[in-house]
Amino acid sequence: MGRDICGDWNSSIGREWLVTNGLGGYACGTVAGANTRRYHGFLMASLKPPVMRKLLVAKVDIRVEYRDASYELAANEFADGTIAPRGFELLESFRLEEGIPIWRYALADALLEQQIFMAPGANTSYLRLVVSRAAAPLTVHCTPLVTYRDYHQQGRGPQPLQAVAGSGECTVVSADATPLYQLRVSAGTFTRNELCYWNFLHREERDRGLDAIEDLWGPGTFTATLRVGEPMVLTAGTEAAARAADDILEQRRARSRLLIGRLPGSAPAWVRSLAIAADQFIVRRDPPDAPSSSAVPSSSAVASSTVAASATVAASSTVAASSTVIAGYPWFTDWGRDTMIALPGLTTVLGRHEDAASILRTFGAHVSRGMLPNRFPDGGETPEYNTADATLWWFQAVSEHLAATADHELLEDLYPILADCIDRHVQGTRYGIEVDGRDGLLRAGQPGTQLTWMDARHGDHAFTPRVGKPVEINALWLNALAVAHRLAASLGKAADQRRFEALLARGTAGFGRFWNESLGCLYDVLDVDGGTANDARLRPNQLFAVSLPLCVLTPAQQRAVVDICARELLTSYGLRSLSPNDPGYTGHYQGDAAQRDAAYHQGTAWSWLLGPFARAQYRVYGDPKRAQGVLEPIAQHLDAACLGSVSEIFDGDPPHRARGCFAQAWSVAELLRSWIYLEVQVSNP
Repeated sequence: MGRDICGDWNSSIGREWLVTNGLGGYACGTVAGANTRRYHGFLMASLKPPVMRKLLVAKVDIRVEYRDASYELAANEFADGTIAPRGFELLESFRLEEGIPIWRYALADALLEQQIFMAPGANTSYLRLVVSRAAAPLTVHCTPLVTYRDYHQQGRGPQPLQAVAGSGECTVVSADATPLYQLRVSAGTFTRNELCYWNFLHREERDRGLDAIEDLWGPGTFTATLRVGEPMVLTAGTEAAARAADDILEQRRARSRLLIGRLPGSAPAWVRSLAIAADQFIVRRDPPDAPSSSAVPSSSAVASSTVAASATVAASSTVAASSTVIAGYPWFTDWGRDTMIALPGLTTVLGRHEDAASILRTFGAHVSRGMLPNRFPDGGETPEYNTADATLWWFQAVSEHLAATADHELLEDLYPILADCIDRHVQGTRYGIEVDGRDGLLRAGQPGTQLTWMDARHGDHAFTPRVGKPVEINALWLNALAVAHRLAASLGKAADQRRFEALLARGTAGFGRFWNESLGCLYDVLDVDGGTANDARLRPNQLFAVSLPLCVLTPAQQRAVVDICARELLTSYGLRSLSPNDPGYTGHYQGDAAQRDAAYHQGTAWSWLLGPFARAQYRVYGDPKRAQGVLEPIAQHLDAACLGSVSEIFDGDPPHRARGCFAQAWSVAELLRSWIYLEVQVSNP
């Protein structure tokens, strides 16, 4: 991106970047350098991976002295509308290079390059500056603006923090002198100068109807004089000793090249970007009793602890025994439904089989009464089980992993849990989830609950409760039975095989009830609220009856479903959650929390649904290139919101502005998985 985007305030603050650490921590911000969200920051640490996220360093403002002139590279927006300084006007270019964000600032005849990245397996962020071109030395002054708060909150008023200065470093300590995190530079000095900075505006929070003002604190300034080719690295982290920046940078780039190398050679640039983005969502999950990394040794202890800290970091950077998937950045943690939908695209299609097995085991260990957890709360509380589909998606993720690996050990470990899940659903489990013996279909829900992926809720009001027999839940149920039947056969469990076969036959016959002859598509929910009424609203959920491996519809019915969804729901960036012809349709996702929740599944377009739609279209029409064409507009989106990643949702109405989380796991995964699947069909017709 050149000056036409970088130098324009609205264009550069509307484009965001993201780097992650494999723990749930991250750094993110805007191309302009101003923070527009409470979630933006140079160091967002996850103190109990992947939760207990704390914003430690909000940003680092940089000033450069060169040939008797001073240049402010920073950008900030304040509550009164002031934008100062305006460093984005000096920004010559911005790019992502193998997932690393790179800024280039033109200062007269000098060119200064900035990179930001994180250490895998550590709550450590790096800001690397290097002079690419200059006729004289440059002196850089880096002022970190810091805090210590939960990532969902805003910091106001004086900060209860202090600075303990060292040689080229600073330890930020709490009011009771507990060390919290450290800042250091590879070259230069630190000058303590504690100041408060007031009234930063987070405009995205304002637009979301939330508190939008933040106050920050500065411990002082790091200063260094640089010549051409000489880098300076500012490091912020909770670890006592950071790994060498150049080693981390090369490790990250090598990881990106490895993931790209696992794609078909024909993969275009936007698909390669998705493969790099996929890596950001796979993180470590620590056991509940693991200690949190909420403090660092004081400055005097740094030298003696270097070896031990390095060993700890090295160990944490390996594939953990317990892995999980972050549903979306910047505010989601790991959700069972999102994880299982995303898992094939994040892991299996990229050959990350150890990660897939670890994640499948992690969630399998938390199955309760035949149900996978829906959410692990941010504070580490007991998992929540309010989902009717996460367990059924787990069957699909297990099936795809086993098809790719023939992992017999995992099969033997998980099969008893999978079989018990089927039995529990037949007998009945939480929230009224049980098989109706009259038609073999799965019903779910009780008044006030929302158990499907359309789970928007504000206070006690569920906007799309869908209590009854939702169409995608039953498509998933039939597919789960087919998976269980196949796995039982492979293990020689004849009694289980016969039981699952009978359930599948009964459910298949019952699924015919979903056909709505008058509209030529499927009902969205049967037996609404336990009665006899059926919900005929046109939603994308019926697509799963065509896109999942087992499809019990006739060819004519399959085509009708795909065609009506294409006609009324398909947009360039996703499928609308409700037809625009419906009186309840809402075309824009905006306003306060209640307004946004009300629009979430009432017309908002969801990018992850492009994957199932493309696969369903291929099943019906047999043209993989045509189906891939449905996915291709996302290539433009990758340069327009969170660069290199895919947003959670979009307005249903043109121009389909990106909304919600700026980087969503199932969005990236389903697009990547579907493009690869279709490319294989192109190569092997």
